[in-house]
Amino acid sequence: MRHVLTFAELGLEQMMVVGGKAANLGELVTAGLPVPDGFALTADAFAESMRDGGVYDDLAATHREALSAVGDDARLADLSHRMAEMVTKVGITPRVVDEALAAYRNLDTGSEANGADANGSGANVAVRSSAVGEDGKDASFAGMNASFTNVGSADELLGAIVRCWASLFSPRVVSYRAEKGLSSDPLMAVVVQKMVASEVAGIVFTADPVTGDRDHLVVEAVEGLGEAVVSGAVTPDTFLVARTDCSVLETSMGNQEFRIVRGSDGHDRREPVAPGRTTPVIDTTTVQTIARMALRAERHYARPQDMEWAIDPQHRIWIVQSRPITTGVEAQDESPKQVLVRGLAAAPGIASGEVRVLHSPRDGHELVDGEVLVAPMTDPDWLPTIRRASAVVTDRGGITCHAAIVAREVGVPCIVGTRTGTKVLTAGSVVTVDGGSGEVRSGRVAPQRATVSEAPASSPSQGQPAVVTATKVYVNLGSPEHAAEVGATDIDGVGLLRAEFMLTEALAGRHPRAVIAAGETEAAVSAMADALGRIAGPFGTRPVVYRTTDLRTNEFRGLEGGAEFEPEERNPMIGFRGCYRYVSEPEVFRLELTALARARETHPNLHVMLPFVRTRWELERCLELIDESPLGRQRGLHRWVMAEVPSVMYWLPEYVKAGIDGVSIGSNDLTQLILGVDRDSESCAELFDGSDPAVLDAIATIISTARRCGITSSLCGQAPSTNPDFAERLVRMGITSVSVNPDAIATTRVHVARAEQRLLVEAVLDRPGR
Repeated sequence: MRHVLTFAELGLEQMMVVGGKAANLGELVTAGLPVPDGFALTADAFAESMRDGGVYDDLAATHREALSAVGDDARLADLSHRMAEMVTKVGITPRVVDEALAAYRNLDTGSEANGADANGSGANVAVRSSAVGEDGKDASFAGMNASFTNVGSADELLGAIVRCWASLFSPRVVSYRAEKGLSSDPLMAVVVQKMVASEVAGIVFTADPVTGDRDHLVVEAVEGLGEAVVSGAVTPDTFLVARTDCSVLETSMGNQEFRIVRGSDGHDRREPVAPGRTTPVIDTTTVQTIARMALRAERHYARPQDMEWAIDPQHRIWIVQSRPITTGVEAQDESPKQVLVRGLAAAPGIASGEVRVLHSPRDGHELVDGEVLVAPMTDPDWLPTIRRASAVVTDRGGITCHAAIVAREVGVPCIVGTRTGTKVLTAGSVVTVDGGSGEVRSGRVAPQRATVSEAPASSPSQGQPAVVTATKVYVNLGSPEHAAEVGATDIDGVGLLRAEFMLTEALAGRHPRAVIAAGETEAAVSAMADALGRIAGPFGTRPVVYRTTDLRTNEFRGLEGGAEFEPEERNPMIGFRGCYRYVSEPEVFRLELTALARARETHPNLHVMLPFVRTRWELERCLELIDESPLGRQRGLHRWVMAEVPSVMYWLPEYVKAGIDGVSIGSNDLTQLILGVDRDSESCAELFDGSDPAVLDAIATIISTARRCGITSSLCGQAPSTNPDFAERLVRMGITSVSVNPDAIATTRVHVARAEQRLLVEAVLDRPGR
């Protein structure tokens, strides 16, 4: 049995052998369209490799169990990980390896790729999944299974094939198969295709993919590689083309700040695009040529197509992929229509509503419950408005900005960094915000707000055993809304209770110094203490660590009366904030301490954490202020510091001597100060990397110092939930706890438990005598 077939040998009749993606490439070749050379590794190659490795039956049984676990995120994540590990451990059976490498070496190595050499390098190819059931009439697995570009050697090819196979069992693919009723044992073929070093690339739809309009084609184009438009990273130039004669009816210029190009090392990199471009990236003749190719493919398939194309340095147009449009074509209804703006997907969920454009939190009363809040940017004083919105869209900000953090916490879909949301989105118009894809579309769908708590996944009451970890898993909170819901789970406590949201509400949007000057502090203290009690109560004896206020001067200025008290700083991120502000304005700090002391009278599980500590003397003065307050006279109070400023690596032993009991790593601020990158900057977003070696080394130093000094250590951020490798690093470093948003509790617990299990197994295997 052959395990490798060239594109010329493929057609739709082989779909169950090579999957939809590969079969469609064969059809394109048959239709006479220009397709980059390549081959398909059949689904039997996967099945034979799994059988030879002795895991085929286990994979099938575990997959059936995973289908039934959809909806239980923690269980599904665990089962998916087990299946991927089976595939990775077994790898590719030798016979399949020989066939795949022979086909790879036989690829024509012309001008578009480097030729094979004695060191094992070869044609520069893309390796893409082609699962059986993909890209068919009623289901599109677009972007779900893995794809790898710039694969340039035999070893890289084999590794990419195995990773494609393993991606067949990711939680989102299993969930999609369950949704589509695909319950058969999954099989994976793989496409290996020469890459086109494109100067321009894009997508063409032979019908509107949402509305189903068959009178026009839509062509999208960007400079560089097509990944920029496929991933939604940039806004492409868009052309509306008449079906009858392929004339270009409308041209819309996009917004492309960068292009993706292939570097000399064979890997993709981003390259800035000069601003002020006045002409589209392709001319009318090229648009018409692409449209005619797409119509030829549609006639061949007898149904509308979604095709990816690329233009190489020799100005040849290549068709890279084609699949049927699976949404909106069969019936037209009130589904969302064209994409109005794109941004960064910051908080999951889909919600619809009328647009309300606001430029200041003082105008929050204008928003009617359920409307979509569109704003230039949000600060903590926007919280009451965000709570009432169905979704949030901002012009500026990254995925770690205030709007993103708050929206994830309260379960509101959110898109940030759209640049033009406040200008493009019209007040009163109905839109749908997809916080998962980062797109705002016209029209309405039924609301699908994100789940705030994962209680079903983290509670043993559902018949599943509780996941137990030695490393504590804490939750981040900022308001009382969901405290009872989260407190009812097996969460170990609150690792970060943000003060900002509660304080701005307690002050009714006024600046704290204005409230103090008016002699109205008692009402604010009472409101703060009440909010703290409502949060701490559901957690019983589990710790709740309250981080005192760390608003920047620009955020304080946004409060009523703020302009009277706040300086205008050019860089407030490293300005008048944190401990130094408490030392300079002790009366505001004392207000918080009084509220916390009052709440601790009935909830002694509350503790205090000081943010943005720069050096020893300011910390010592802050601790003196605590000791002088009613809070300092209470027993059992733990004093923590946030590790956000890199100087903590030097000063932490001195902080411990001063009386600190715990340190919590604020990974976002620590990352931006180590790398010198504003975390809210869209233009520098790709530089903000919490897994940079410099950041990881700093985190390791802080954790090891905390262990040596005998205090607890924690990390506040989403990385332990989204990145299992990062979670394992923290566990191996010896961290005491991690603290994540409510929607990430169960996933984080699974990642931490798995890391601890590996450490235990390694410890047993390394024991003398084994």
